[in-house]
Order: sequence, then structure tokens, then C-alpha cells
Amino acid sequence: MNQTQALWQPLREGDIIDIVAPASACAPERLDGAIRFLSDWGLTPRLPRKIFGKDVICANDDANRLAHLKQALFSTDAKAIWCLRGGYGSIRLLPELMKLKKPKGAPKLFIGLSDITSLNVFLNQEWNWPTIHGPMLDRLGRGETKPAYIKELRKFVFGELPEIRFQKLKPMNEAALAKTTLKGHVTGGNIVTLQSTLGTKCHWETAGKIIFFEEIGERGYRVDRILEHFRQAGCFDRAKAVVFGDFTGGEESDGTSRIPRILRRFASLVDIPVLSGVQSGHELIQRPVPLGTPSELHLAQGKCELVCKAGVAQGTGSRARSLAPRRAVGEAEL
Repeated sequence: MNQTQALWQPLREGDIIDIVAPASACAPERLDGAIRFLSDWGLTPRLPRKIFGKDVICANDDANRLAHLKQALFSTDAKAIWCLRGGYGSIRLLPELMKLKKPKGAPKLFIGLSDITSLNVFLNQEWNWPTIHGPMLDRLGRGETKPAYIKELRKFVFGELPEIRFQKLKPMNEAALAKTTLKGHVTGGNIVTLQSTLGTKCHWETAGKIIFFEEIGERGYRVDRILEHFRQAGCFDRAKAVVFGDFTGGEESDGTSRIPRILRRFASLVDIPVLSGVQSGHELIQRPVPLGTPSELHLAQGKCELVCKAGVAQGTGSRARSLAPRRAVGEAEL
């Protein structure tokens, strides 16, 4: 991370968390579960007055979703922004987001994955904000994540855990067998969403970065086409390495998946280290992947790991305030 980059502050009990739905909607009971989840952590959830509305595909029309997101980004009292769901729609907001000047002061903690990858790219590249490729609130509210990983996530966002370690990564090509340490920010997320940024004003930048990919429901030929597009577009020419997370679903008509072979073939075609085993994506284990923070990829035969630092200023990790959990749900003006 360059020395001028601001860092998000760790959460404390009582902090306001803005819930946004920049992509798809969820069922009302899942929204209720998301609110309960944050309240149980002692946080104060806040959501727009009409978070859901009429649209062809998305949680609301473009104008309302943009207004909700802008309000959350520029509010002065909320500490973090947590996305409710993925699905589709975030990329539709990028043209207007690109016109904005980033707010003054420290960046907010921003959490989301899947379709939210578009917003992570925007915040990382345009505003120099570190973000977290992390679990959505609708899933957390359903209680599908194992307690150990919930505990890790809480400690991380509350500043009690300085880094996330992904151990026992598996080398997939010759370059990954070298004994060395590669340093750089992690960039990436959902592979289909990343492809959609190419050629736009928010074109995905990979030079000097450790690239992370995950996906759900895409058959082998589609994953291969995307990786080949990236390769021919030069996305790996100046990158440090590629690490694969979970690739879920995408089976062929006979029930088998070609994706493992597709990923191995890709690894054999690039000159940078390629590894697998990052526990993040659309599986039940969704560990947080810090994006835009100092990270190190340690390569050694039999012991490869990715270490991602928190986007927290040194010395700011703090104990929770002595406050009872605030369960009342705030409501934004919009």
C-alpha cells in the first residue's frame, strides 16, 4: 500500500452500519435476518427508507440504488457499508460513480462480494479505498456460516485480527514452486464481473497485483473463455501471481465439471505463479479477502500461504465501547 493511502477504522459496538442493495434484492425475511445479525454484534444497522423498489432485474431502479449508495458513501456518521446481496446490477452504477469526487477523511469499511466486485474495483482504484471481499448480509443473517468463521470475521472488522492467512495453498504450475515471497495488493473477486469492467472507464488494473478469482455456476468453456480473454488482453503480463478461490457449480450435462482441468491448463500457459485453495467464494466457507491492502504470497514447496493485512491504520485496533447492543434500526432519509 502506498504511504498516502488512507485506511479504514475498526468497528466498535454502537457504530452505525449502512446496509445497501446495489445489485439484486432478497426476500424480506432475509433482510430481517441481516438486521438481526448486525444488531447481535452490537452494531446499529441503517437502511434506506425504500431499499427495494420496482425494476426489471435489480433491487430498485438505477437512480434509487445509486442514491442509496451515494448517501452511504458520503454519510459522516456511519463507520461502514455492508452489502446485502449480490446478483446483478452494480456495474450499472459505475458511470455515475466515476463522476464523483471521493469524500474527505478516512475511508469507510466496505464489504461485499460476487456482483459487488464492480464496486470493490471502483473503490480500490478510483478512491484508493481498501475493501473486503467478504460475506453478504443476507447469507450471514441466515446463519449458514460456521461459528469459527463468523468469529474470524468479527475479530477482523473490529480490529482484533491484524491479518487474514490462507494456508496450504496448492501450486498449480512451475512458477509456483519457487521458494520466494511476492508482495503486492490483492485485486479481483468474481471472474465474470471482473471481465465486464474491461474497456470501461473503470477498467480493471492488474500490474503489480496478486490476482484473486472465484465463481459460481459457470461451465468450463465459459471460465476458459474469460481466462483466455484476460490472457490475450495482457492482464497477467505484469501481475505478480494468480490465486484461485472456490469455483462452485458449472457441471456439464453428465454431472462432471471441466473447471479443474481448465484451471490447470490456464496455469500451464502463464509465466507467473498460479495457486488454488483460497477459502472464499460462494461456498459455505466465505473467509474475508482484504483487497487493496499490503499482502504477501509466500511460496515454498509444501508450505504456500497468502497473508493479507487489514486495511487498518497501525495502533487503531481497539476494544469495543462499553455499550449495550443497539437493536433499533435506523432509517436513512432516502
